[in-house]
Amino acid sequence: MSLSVYKWLTRLSETTMAAQLYILSAPSGAGKTSMVREACSRLENLVVSVSHTTRPMRPKDRDGVDYHFVENEAFHQMIADADFLEHAEVFGNYYGTSHKTVEATLNSGNDVLLEIDWQGADQVRRLIPEACSIFIMPPSREILEERLRGRASDSEEVIQRRIAEAVSDMQHFSNYDYLVINDDFDKAVEELCAIVIANRVKVSRQTEQRSDLLSALLG
Repeated sequence: MSLSVYKWLTRLSETTMAAQLYILSAPSGAGKTSMVREACSRLENLVVSVSHTTRPMRPKDRDGVDYHFVENEAFHQMIADADFLEHAEVFGNYYGTSHKTVEATLNSGNDVLLEIDWQGADQVRRLIPEACSIFIMPPSREILEERLRGRASDSEEVIQRRIAEAVSDMQHFSNYDYLVINDDFDKAVEELCAIVIANRVKVSRQTEQRSDLLSALLG
């Protein structure tokens, strides 16, 4: 572990009671990004951490909103500078989560969602065991393939590779705390929101956030 990440984890230990870090993973085509956006629109103080990536921008992508798009050289320099909480290579492109961004968001009192794959999830769990992890699964392999084929920009070769990778990714679901099946979109979002709400009313977190009330009631 680098010195900068160690210092960050030391500071983070003082904020985890006031804000929760969530890990969300899913195979490509499971609808994770749409679910996360809807959950953030329904719940206050829930923020998605914007990852860095070397993936080329797609027509609807917005730099700084969907991802921070960087060149390979810049990304590898960030690795060398220990700027990432986690990073991984997926389909020949690199993705990484800035630990400084996560720290600042947690310190502001917002819960943070990390949209990362199982490799990144393993890295974060080792560093932050108290992070809450959620895996999102499609209702069937047929629907997964249908969703992937709906991306008109992808070639047949890319689609087949994504299907194979998705099946491989789904083998890791048992390492997570929660499993949400995205069959009915609204129901799946409700389940995702329920996980966040349940974590917010844990005794440990309520004791931290409602200390004045508890003192007045019990004093």
